[in-house]
Amino acid sequence: MCPQFTIVIPTYNENENIETLSRDILALNKNFQIIVVDDNSPDGTGNILDNLVPKYPSLKVVHRSKKSGLGSAYGEGFKLALEEKADFILQMDADFSHQPAYIPRLLEAAKHADLVIGSRYVRGGGIKNWNFTRRFLSRLANLYVRIVTAMPVSDATSGFKCFRREVLENIDLDKISSEGYGFQIEMNYLVWQKGFRIKEIPIIFYERRLGKSKLSRRIIAEALWLVWRLRLSHRWTQMKRYRLAPLEI
Repeated sequence: MCPQFTIVIPTYNENENIETLSRDILALNKNFQIIVVDDNSPDGTGNILDNLVPKYPSLKVVHRSKKSGLGSAYGEGFKLALEEKADFILQMDADFSHQPAYIPRLLEAAKHADLVIGSRYVRGGGIKNWNFTRRFLSRLANLYVRIVTAMPVSDATSGFKCFRREVLENIDLDKISSEGYGFQIEMNYLVWQKGFRIKEIPIIFYERRLGKSKLSRRIIAEALWLVWRLRLSHRWTQMKRYRLAPLEI
């Protein structure tokens, strides 16, 4: 039996992008399954998706009642992909910052790794249409994550990734509470801590073509605190695991 590939895409106000993105993905392989999780977008993204379903039978749409955040959207999409027996689950943004042309490369790399990250910060990767300040802050954020957590990942905040199903089966998705950059960092950290193989492959990241960025100060602050929470939680787990047994008298 051929492996099943599922792409999970969260959306909020992506009416300018989602139809073209879906078409471009399925042009690569009509057997790809796409799961879009829409957070009740007021711009009509959900209606556009519903109209696409008859045209693209491999497209599934999850409608949520309100904007509940990126992390929980991915969680719902991942759980549905597992229920649908996907062998490989790929996540990506809906705004074309992640180019569909890279999807086959991520899937090919996933034959030899458990988590593949489309990385801006390995040799051959890069960013288009960001100013110096944004590039510097992104680099600094990833360096901060690596120093605090000791996780050997160059682009811990990348949202373009491919998981083997075994990885997601071994993570309690209901316990993931972080959003935005924090969600990406937390998932990578849990995968690494469980001993799965992580591979980074180079991609060129493009600033979104249409629509508005969802980045906020709250998301940045969450990510800054998260890395310490992950580190301290891991240290506490190690202390409990290796603590000395009480002396017998």
